[in-house]
Amino acid sequence: MPPRGESGMTAEKTTADPVPRDQLEADVSAVMDCIANGGVAILPLDVAYAIVGARPAAIRRIYDAKKRSYEKPCGMFGSAELSAEIHLLDDKKREMIRFLQYEARLPFSVVAAFDAGHPLLSGADPFVLQTSSKAGTLDMLINAGQFHDEVARQSAARGMGVFGSSANTSLAGSKYRLADVDAPVRAVADIVFDYGVSRYASDRGLSSSIIDFADFTVLRVGHRYEELKQVLLRQFQVKLRITAQTAGAA
Repeated sequence: MPPRGESGMTAEKTTADPVPRDQLEADVSAVMDCIANGGVAILPLDVAYAIVGARPAAIRRIYDAKKRSYEKPCGMFGSAELSAEIHLLDDKKREMIRFLQYEARLPFSVVAAFDAGHPLLSGADPFVLQTSSKAGTLDMLINAGQFHDEVARQSAARGMGVFGSSANTSLAGSKYRLADVDAPVRAVADIVFDYGVSRYASDRGLSSSIIDFADFTVLRVGHRYEELKQVLLRQFQVKLRITAQTAGAA
């Protein structure tokens, strides 16, 4: 019997294929209802399939299923607008994030200090916020496809943050098809959606590039990293910093 909420799209489809607006809104609304009630969802993103929740029990189930260390925080679904509201960045850096999303149309994650008093965060359980931040910073995924962007929109509208990570066993590489998600990870999901193969599927198991906007250190090299690097250098004269640790993990 197919999982509740599964769309039934064929494997030949990709997450970049347009979905009728009413269907997308309904699918994401079902996700938001599920996680608001403490459930776990697996979602089709351009960067990789993701597993998310919003309540403490759901976040614990995600960590347990992935065998993920609590030293590794979850990320938050967001947008340039939410980053401008939540991250403590100057106007120039906010413009960089906006440009990367809307002009360059690149997927990426922003790490920066944040305002814990923002409604999307102040309303979250302390455990959820603790597992979604590190050393006073918050990781926010931006521009990861139509499903991601609709989740970010509905998250802001509902005043409920959405937190999670890639739908794979920790350190096992991203999964770009629902069928490839490890059985223990898929088993904890209360709702899943299959929109086909992720747009940026890679044999390297990549996900989003993660950039610390405090000093432009690259925390993870991911999809379309070279384009990110070139856009920031060309448009803003910003040179991304690769550390030995990042280079070793790439």
